[in-house]
Amino acid sequence: MKSLALILVMIVSATLAAQAAPGPVALQCGQLLNVRSGEILNNALVLVEGERIREVGPASSVAVPSAAMSIDLSRSTCLPGLIDVHTHLTMEPTNFGYKSLGVSIPRATVYGVKNARHTLLAGFTTVRNLAADGYADVALRDGIHAGEIDGPRMLVSGPALGITGGHCDNNLLPPEFHFVSPGIADGPWPARAKVREVVKYGADVIKICASGGVLSKGDLPGTPQYTPEEMRAVVEEAGKLGRKVAAHAHGAQSIKDAIRAGIDSVEHNSLIDEEGIRLAVERGTFLIFDLYDGEFILKEGLKVGMLPESIEKQRQILQQQQENLGRAYRAKARIAFGTDAGVYPHGDNAREFLYLVKYGMKPLDAIRAATTNAAELLGWSDRVGSLEAGYFADVIAVQGNPLEDVSALQKVNFVMKGGRVFKNEPGR
Repeated sequence: MKSLALILVMIVSATLAAQAAPGPVALQCGQLLNVRSGEILNNALVLVEGERIREVGPASSVAVPSAAMSIDLSRSTCLPGLIDVHTHLTMEPTNFGYKSLGVSIPRATVYGVKNARHTLLAGFTTVRNLAADGYADVALRDGIHAGEIDGPRMLVSGPALGITGGHCDNNLLPPEFHFVSPGIADGPWPARAKVREVVKYGADVIKICASGGVLSKGDLPGTPQYTPEEMRAVVEEAGKLGRKVAAHAHGAQSIKDAIRAGIDSVEHNSLIDEEGIRLAVERGTFLIFDLYDGEFILKEGLKVGMLPESIEKQRQILQQQQENLGRAYRAKARIAFGTDAGVYPHGDNAREFLYLVKYGMKPLDAIRAATTNAAELLGWSDRVGSLEAGYFADVIAVQGNPLEDVSALQKVNFVMKGGRVFKNEPGR
């Protein structure tokens, strides 16, 4: 009975810790990073009221109500909650290749509940989930929004759209099973119908597979899959329904076809060429380079069941992807932060910052990729990605200055989302 009582106390304590304070909250920050200006403000204060930020500024200039609760972050640097625009919360990095055949949609949803919390506690208060069977990501998003489970704000795609036998139809089953992946649509009009279907069942964003992939069997990353006509149909239909479109594309031709079709973001970009970079700059298309997961695939892929052909495909394209990040950055392409979380363990999202900086980005611009740039891509520039009055009170804190050492973002000691404190470890 004593052990049961202890468990109940722990559960209640964890629940109370994640509740919003009844009145205003004053976050006393030793330093605060203004991601728009790039300036560090010493001895700053963030005044939170409800789920929004009421005021931000030097501690000496912000009038704090007498009833406000104070949280001491004087040994930490505060910055906006981070955003990852390419995650797979319902995926586990231990279930690849033929091991994935044993994972049901209900089981994947349970993984999602666990991984949503890991992601939030790592400082990522907003994510875009690109692909989940059975609309498990829709259920996850709705459970988080209802306050039933802990996790980041989510924009979700439901099943990804693609061609028969393509990267998004990689079920590994022989023909006698007659299985077709839920997002398959061949031709412009079936693609339009599939957009309508996924929106009907809750998709916030449309994901398509424009090229082959690394972790799919029997195709090549550089091979075009969806045609320009099919992509234009998807973009037009999605636009009518108020949805943006993300395109998985490794190959140079597929990337250019996607940009010309009006795609909002291109994921991976491993083999992007100079023309593709120029088109992205001209049209304002966001490019997402997920570099850390490539390293993880080469080091850990065989251990977690990835197919040997997938490891070889990753080996062939990784260096080109790394170099192309630098080329796109120097050309002033719009880069947003996306990691393909789920290929590697959830909660390690911030490892991506090290690779973005290693292969050419300045630390401030890498952070902007995960704040202001990502917020713009999501269409949420007025609510997340910056510490400003009126924005959601999504605040994280780290020890040290992430502009001097971007690895500090891997050691988040404070997480607030929408005015609720989910993590407070000041001594860490």
